[in-house]
Amino acid sequence: MKVFVTGATGYVGSAVVRELIGAGHTVSGLCRSEEKAAGLKAAGAEAVYGTLDDLDTLGRAAAAADGVIHLAFTNDFSNFEGALDLDLRAVEVMGAALEGSGKPFITTAHANGHTVDQAVLAKAEQGVRASIVSLAPSVHGEGDKGFVPMMISIARAKGFAAYIGDGMNRWPAVHRLDAAVLYRLALESAPAGSRLLGAGDEGIPFHEIAAVIGRQLKVPTVGITPEEAAAHFGFLGTIAAFDITSLYNAKQASLETRELLGWKPMQSGLIADLEEGHYFA
Repeated sequence: MKVFVTGATGYVGSAVVRELIGAGHTVSGLCRSEEKAAGLKAAGAEAVYGTLDDLDTLGRAAAAADGVIHLAFTNDFSNFEGALDLDLRAVEVMGAALEGSGKPFITTAHANGHTVDQAVLAKAEQGVRASIVSLAPSVHGEGDKGFVPMMISIARAKGFAAYIGDGMNRWPAVHRLDAAVLYRLALESAPAGSRLLGAGDEGIPFHEIAAVIGRQLKVPTVGITPEEAAAHFGFLGTIAAFDITSLYNAKQASLETRELLGWKPMQSGLIADLEEGHYFA
């Protein structure tokens, strides 16, 4: 297929581009600069210059493609509602360009993005093979700039690695290369209206994550109270306390995704990835 990918130069998107090209697909990727375009071209992809608010560009690129994978998102936590509104407009434009074609349209779920998800699933009823991928909160691997590196920075600054309460709340995780395979399989065969979960580790106790951070940094691992969490973790305090696995029954959702698409995560789990040491270099 000729696949249009938004977020093609990002942490997950760059892995998706390489995965698609390695499987024989042709890729055009949205990017905003010559510097980013150079990386796309080096990977064997074509550059489409623009941003998420260039709706005409998005519509044309989607219409010219055999399928779309939408990974771009403006991570502006100071105006998260605005970021969701922009995502909705982008999804509506690209989805409209695919209506009646039967082509795949793979999007990514975001926190509080229910309206966007509903717009995607509506396209499944309008002749688009639309599906939604929810990634685990930790998408780990080389180049990770997400929650785990933030936790490492906090532990380094505070002098200890913390967990909340007994630390038995669980976090799903997925390696970025396994996530890339999931997006490719979704593009190739996910039924219209599918909801897919990308979780290689279905539920790691939070205290285990804290323990390996402590070992690698050579600092103590300490349990703190829920009341202390906000002061220690900042905005991560609420997330660090969640039993995320139970929020969306990660074990069952992961099993269903694997059975539906034949997805088999092959890369290191989060704990093994942390033990390799590259997060602490």
